[in-house]
Amino acid sequence: MTLLNPKQRLLNVLENKPVDRPPVICPGGMMNSAIVEVMKNTGITLPEAHQDADLMARLARVIQQYTGFENFGLPFCMTVEAEVFGSTIDMGTLECEPKIAKERFPDSGSVVYEDVETLLQQGRIATVAEAASKLASDFPDIPVLASLTGPVSLAASIVDPIPFLKDLRRNPEAAHRVMDYATRFLIGFVRLLSQHGVSAITFGDPTATGEILGPKMFKEYAVPYLHRVVAGAHEAGLPAIVHICGDLSPVKALLPEIGADAISTDALINLRKLKEALPGINTMGNVSTYLLEFGPKEKISEVTKRLVKEGIDIISPACGLSTSSPIEHIRAMTEAVRS
Repeated sequence: MTLLNPKQRLLNVLENKPVDRPPVICPGGMMNSAIVEVMKNTGITLPEAHQDADLMARLARVIQQYTGFENFGLPFCMTVEAEVFGSTIDMGTLECEPKIAKERFPDSGSVVYEDVETLLQQGRIATVAEAASKLASDFPDIPVLASLTGPVSLAASIVDPIPFLKDLRRNPEAAHRVMDYATRFLIGFVRLLSQHGVSAITFGDPTATGEILGPKMFKEYAVPYLHRVVAGAHEAGLPAIVHICGDLSPVKALLPEIGADAISTDALINLRKLKEALPGINTMGNVSTYLLEFGPKEKISEVTKRLVKEGIDIISPACGLSTSSPIEHIRAMTEAVRS
């Protein structure tokens, strides 16, 4: 087979076309690779790059160069959407990513609904879109991935998560209304990003786990709204990856209903067995981020090569990298795929 460029390779996997080998990526958002060592080596730093499109694009570029990941991943946090909805954000430091300091609403029944198209013109939405556009224009052979907060997690970023999770059972009408609100916003965000050169969308939904929701609530809330945002990406002409944290065993049979072009998982999931159980699913992952932080390099290379040998479709870190992860450990992973 002719050697594919990184963008063709990733899109071929997501479109179920032949590839020469798996891509090795880190998609951004909750799974970003803005490690301290890269930033100190280059002088392009956070939190400044969270709010400046040129710095965001430049940081994504140097991360890609230093780590060997075969994509650009934007943004470098999970707070872009929550900030637009009015939650209070702590923008973090060089070492610590932004966090939600306080959700805007105390419970689902208190949410004030605003026009989604107006929301899409606020906050850092344009910053992410402009950074994506710069990267897509300057490096057309490298895929630009935009990683958005999944609908359950976004709803729990607008509403205090403990009351929100209780509302799933005690006030389902209000909870579904919040979920619909978050979903419509995400579909609009995807549509906007599709006009700025993004190659694929990743939805990271750490609150939408079988362990937190249980199978019944996962089926009622996670599946239909994830399905809607994935369908929204497809309507915008983009493939969609969905990352779900934790133990997938209780909800494994429901994963095909989401309609994602690939499912990304935590390190505790045996991806070979997941592929055997769900042969129609493209799998992504799942090198332990603990291993990537602490090593040794030889073990990282061994684990990565095993995933390639087992036919895992996309190789990536299992979840969010520690900002303390050494460059040499990440390169042990990316070079093992290319070797």
